[in-house]
Amino acid sequence: MHNSLFELMNKQELILQIQQKKSFLCIGLDVDLTKIPKHLLTCEDPIFEFNKQIIDATHQLAVAYKPNTAFYEAYGIKGWQALGKTIDYINKNYPELFTIADAKRGDIGNTSAMYAKAFFEDLNFDAVTVAPYMGSDSVEPFLAFKNKTTILLALTSNKGGLDFQGLKTDNQELYKEVLKTALTWQNPKNLMFVVGATKADYFAEIRKIVPNHFLLVPGVGAQGGNLQDVCKFGLTKDCGLLINSSRGIIYAGNDENFAKAAKNEAFKLQQEMEQILNENN
Repeated sequence: MHNSLFELMNKQELILQIQQKKSFLCIGLDVDLTKIPKHLLTCEDPIFEFNKQIIDATHQLAVAYKPNTAFYEAYGIKGWQALGKTIDYINKNYPELFTIADAKRGDIGNTSAMYAKAFFEDLNFDAVTVAPYMGSDSVEPFLAFKNKTTILLALTSNKGGLDFQGLKTDNQELYKEVLKTALTWQNPKNLMFVVGATKADYFAEIRKIVPNHFLLVPGVGAQGGNLQDVCKFGLTKDCGLLINSSRGIIYAGNDENFAKAAKNEAFKLQQEMEQILNENN
């Protein structure tokens, strides 16, 4: 009972934001120093400065932010510090925002427990992405955290996504097996699932298995996914979708006005989302 109560608070806060902002936009903070505006490179911490300006410009249009940890790990200790500063900045200034560590972790129990501690306690993210390949004891240490969300990779948007995820087991695709099995693990209410936007025609099938869970949907924009198609089959009464856009928003401009350009792109998506939400009440 206790866990579901905590989970509910986390989810309710997200649903409230979606209703207030008329948006279910998640912005991916995948910072590449070769792509950010050159004038920022003279800053003491260019990565954090870039993120800070993007967040300040777009926070009223987005409900979540998702730094992909690889883009920070690539810069060693300085990158990791920039990630820490970014998440601290969001938590202190915009505590209503839902934060996702896109880390795609997944390992045996005691290692997973340490990964969970790193992202949920030390960095204080609301959610982390986890690979389910090693099964229940690799995921349940994440699910044990109260008021935190574990986002399981189900059906990804990359070209090789179906190499394994689409394989049939007893006439059922493996990704469906993952969805069904995950619901039997401890605290399944703390789960979200990653489903790529480029797989829009799969959403109807997925909703038969997880009718009410939130889905994190990458691949709209740069990867060619279509928002209308995803919403047609993916929307729930609570919205139930977080649509992620990374490059399309954060690299919309590359001069001094980069944050304004990012805001304009975020606004376009938010407007489309508002129309969809209004049409679906």
